[in-house]
Amino acid sequence: MENERISFLRQYIGKNMQQNFSPVAQWLNGKLLNIEEGMMQIEYLVRPDMCNPMGTLHGGMAATILDEIVGTMVFALGREYAFTSVNLNCDFLNPAFPGDVLIAHSNIVRVGKNIIHVEGRLTTPEGKIIAKCASNLIQTSFQIPSLVAN
Repeated sequence: MENERISFLRQYIGKNMQQNFSPVAQWLNGKLLNIEEGMMQIEYLVRPDMCNPMGTLHGGMAATILDEIVGTMVFALGREYAFTSVNLNCDFLNPAFPGDVLIAHSNIVRVGKNIIHVEGRLTTPEGKIIAKCASNLIQTSFQIPSLVAN
C-alpha cells in the first residue's frame, strides 16, 4: 500500500508546484513528472532570475533544485519525524541557459534509522548531466503532522 505522502504528492503530477507546501518549491515552480517509492522526477524551466552574470544557471540555483528534490524525496518516505540535510555535495558539469528545460531526478540510495542517503541529478531531457549531488539527511526531533484530515 502506498504511503499517504506519496499519495499526497501525486496530486501534483503534471502540474506546476505553485501550490506546494514548500515556499522554495513554489518559487522554483517545477512540474512534478513522476514519484514512486524512492524515486522522483521534476521538470524545471531555467529562468533569467536563476542565472549568474555569465547568463548561465547559477550553481547555487542548481544546488537548490537538487536539495529541494532530495529533501522532498525523503519527506515522501513517510517517516514520523522530519529530516534535514547534513551535507550536499554537488558537481556542476555543464551549463544551462534561460529557456532550457531540465529534469531533476532523485533516488534513495540507503535508508537507515537516523541517516538517509540520496542522490540527485539535474539533466536535459536528452540525458546530458548539468549537475549531480549526493546528500545525507539526518532525522530531527520535529514530528511531521499527518496530511490526511481527521
